[in-house]
This record gives sequence, structure tokens and C-alpha cells, in this order.
Amino acid sequence: MTIIAAADGSALGNPGPAGWAWYVDDECWAAGGWAESTNNRGELTAVLELLRATAGTGEDLLIQADSQYVINSLTKWRHGWRGWRKADGRPVLNDDLMKEIDRELAGRDVRFEWVRGHIGHPMNEAADDRARAAAIAFQHGSAVPDGPGWTR
Repeated sequence: MTIIAAADGSALGNPGPAGWAWYVDDECWAAGGWAESTNNRGELTAVLELLRATAGTGEDLLIQADSQYVINSLTKWRHGWRGWRKADGRPVLNDDLMKEIDRELAGRDVRFEWVRGHIGHPMNEAADDRARAAAIAFQHGSAVPDGPGWTR
């Protein structure tokens, strides 16, 4: 069986209050964030937290994301990085998260699917809503809706 999940990030100001979320369904999702970060870090953290949550399932994983940056980084570019440096010799951005994701991907069957954001894709919209809610909670200093987590 393949787990299908959406992962998304949100930043209010970029950088600014930020959130991340992954979503399988209304009973299986998680979110979090920071007082200040970027959208890209939110997107990457959503993927990382989803990988961690599903690590023990033994199931294949299809991650739907609206971030070309995330998908290209993890499916194309990382295979050409040498010492976590890009082809031009500059360091890979967000290498701390990239390294953790790289470790989590090892030995797993994970596929990524790009979905256009903000056009009504139900799972992407659900992940986006939760990531934005986390960012807003940090912006207002209120409790972050963090979800039930992995419930399968």
C-alpha cells in the first residue's frame, strides 16, 4: 500500500512567522512552526516531519507538494551536490534540513508529485491551511494547532 500525503509550508513575510504541515486526512496530520523562518524551510520541514512520522510503517510514500524547490532539491539536485555544495561551489541552502531529509529518504520508496497550489487541490489546501494556521498562531503568540500526528 502507498501512503498519500500532502506537505506544505507558509511564511508571513518570508522571513516572518512561519509554519509547516503534512496532511493525510482530518484524523492524521501534524503542524508546527517558528516565530521567524522562511517558506522554503517550512516546506522542507513538512517533508522531514512526514518522513519521520511514517518511518516505521514499511509502506511506500507519495508526497504531494506545491514547491518546485523542494521537489527539485530532493529528486534531482541533491544527487549532483558534492559535499553539500552546488555545481557553482556555493553551499546548498537549508543544508541542515536537506541532510536530515537525505538520511530519512535512505532505503525508503518515496515519490514526489507536484501539485499546483491554491487551486482547490483538497489535500494541498488542507496542508496549506494548517501550515498557515501555525504561522498565524506564532504571529499572534497563541497556541499552535499541531494536529493528532500519525494515527495509522
